[in-house]
Amino acid sequence: MPAPRILFFGYSEVGSECLDLLLSRGDNVVALITHEDNPHEKIWFKPPALLARARGVPIFTPEKVNTPEWIEKIAAFQPDLILSVYYRNMISTRILDLPRLGSFNLHGSLLPKYRGRAPINWAVLHGEPRIGMTLHRMVKRADAGAMVDQDGVEIGPRDTAEQAFRKVLPCARRVLARQIDALLAGTAHETPQDESAATYFGGRKPEDGRIDWTQTSRQIFNLIRAVTDPYPGAFTDVGESRLMVWWGETDSPAAQGRRGRPGEIISLAPLVIATGDGAIELTRTEWRGGASELKVGQGL
Repeated sequence: MPAPRILFFGYSEVGSECLDLLLSRGDNVVALITHEDNPHEKIWFKPPALLARARGVPIFTPEKVNTPEWIEKIAAFQPDLILSVYYRNMISTRILDLPRLGSFNLHGSLLPKYRGRAPINWAVLHGEPRIGMTLHRMVKRADAGAMVDQDGVEIGPRDTAEQAFRKVLPCARRVLARQIDALLAGTAHETPQDESAATYFGGRKPEDGRIDWTQTSRQIFNLIRAVTDPYPGAFTDVGESRLMVWWGETDSPAAQGRRGRPGEIISLAPLVIATGDGAIELTRTEWRGGASELKVGQGL
């Protein structure tokens, strides 16, 4: 009996890790459907197309995968199993219903929490102490299908989103390694998600990095670490200029015990800004659009 045909939808380094697992096992991956790298996005991760190209797996990058033309092409692959790992577009049920063994996704959160886009960034922003990866059946609603397996890892209160990503990355490979034989045999055990515990968050845009100085120092710090490099960064506008904030400290000697109007500049050297419940020292900043003069007592 021929090996089951796996159609792999994937992107990011999570996609690359999981594709590597399948190919190292000798599984029958008939094609990779992925994305063209966005020239306006910092590609700091290893995309799966590099691995697929090296291993002779056909690569396709449709801009829209749910068109009649692409549904027909995907049907022609005759997939027995569809796996999606960090593929960024919703896949229609007309595609999900094609493989006899089903369609499954690896999502970067401990479902049912943090359904949707950018789950690791959102988890860091909300100060979560634990994140993970969940393998689940794909259904019409994003990340809402029954769960097959999940694995998690602790993250620290000062970890950036990239550091959190590096910590959780091995969880994806572990989960898929545990379950791939059951998926290929059609025997994977599925557990419905608890809808009462579900949360959903949308994609993040650069504008979402704008600092709200009325928030607490901890909330602002969490935003900074959730979107700092290699992500677009947190920022505050000063006149026509933009001050990018790549790092800050809430408990530095310069910030401890300081208070003022939210957004008020308390000190210039070091740069300390008042928040909703105290102050934060901005330790790594960058001007965009030309430097603007800052003064003590000025509001941001």
